Amino acid sequence: MSGLIASLLVLIICLIISTISGTADISLNQVYAALTAYDGSREHLIVRTVRIPRSLIAIMVGAALAVAGALMQGLTRNPLASPSILGVNAGAAFAVVIATFIFGNNSLYVYAGFAFAGAGLSAITVYTISSISRGGLTPLNLTIAGAAITAFISAITSAILILSQKTLDEIRFWLAGSVAGREINLLIQVLPYFALGLILAFALSRQITLLSLGEDVAKGLGVKTARIKILSALSIILLAGGSVAVAGPIGFIGLIIPHIVRFLVGLDYRWILPYAAVFGAILLLVADILARIVLKPIELPVGLVMPLIGAPFFIYLIKLKVNKK
Repeated sequence: MSGLIASLLVLIICLIISTISGTADISLNQVYAALTAYDGSREHLIVRTVRIPRSLIAIMVGAALAVAGALMQGLTRNPLASPSILGVNAGAAFAVVIATFIFGNNSLYVYAGFAFAGAGLSAITVYTISSISRGGLTPLNLTIAGAAITAFISAITSAILILSQKTLDEIRFWLAGSVAGREINLLIQVLPYFALGLILAFALSRQITLLSLGEDVAKGLGVKTARIKILSALSIILLAGGSVAVAGPIGFIGLIIPHIVRFLVGLDYRWILPYAAVFGAILLLVADILARIVLKPIELPVGLVMPLIGAPFFIYLIKLKVNKK
């Protein structure tokens, strides 16, 4: 518990740094004044309408992706699994590309609606294909079905973007993954999905711990594995789908955070999930801060910063997995 409290303190510090970091130089005193004595000045306006919403969205998206990744790895018993294995990112991107191609440029609110629908439909398709495959809803079938659907959808998405330069120009910033320019109302729009996904994940934590030890072990201990897999999939869709809807496809958080957390707290998902939520929030918040200051005054999409952190860790995981064989 002390470790979780310390992690929350680190998150608060990162939140404070996030509110004072950016192109405009704003002091901590000005941030405090913007919250307690708003006067409509430029600095106060930036704090209230840009930096605080951006920081809160980064926290929520980072927490949701990390928890979804932890669930995914526990469900499939695959250390390289992440929410994208369900085709969430690919489905969301495809839906947004199709909507933009047909209806033209839209607001982030419209993107969010289509992204969430695409993410959910893609994940449901993967689970359906996996369930009707030989052997049923096994980790291997789920992984293969997810990889196949992701590759298929990504190919179609790429083809549309190649054929329509206008579509690419209109959504390329969203496709890069970013929390910039998001309003607080956008977070409020998807907050119920985040809340339901997190509540469901925490409620399933004990069963996921048993399931991660092996399906036969879980069944022997009375766990209804099919029901747990379906509910876990629903939680993953709500968390990862909502994240992609708000911030676009951001990778690696759902992959690397669960490994770091398991190294620190062990294999009990009753501890893994809350720690993953906090660590995921910290990671995305730190990545977004770096995206703002590395090339200041130019801001990078946070989706371009995450691979710089996640790719080396991903290579390390692959090397570790190979060495075990």
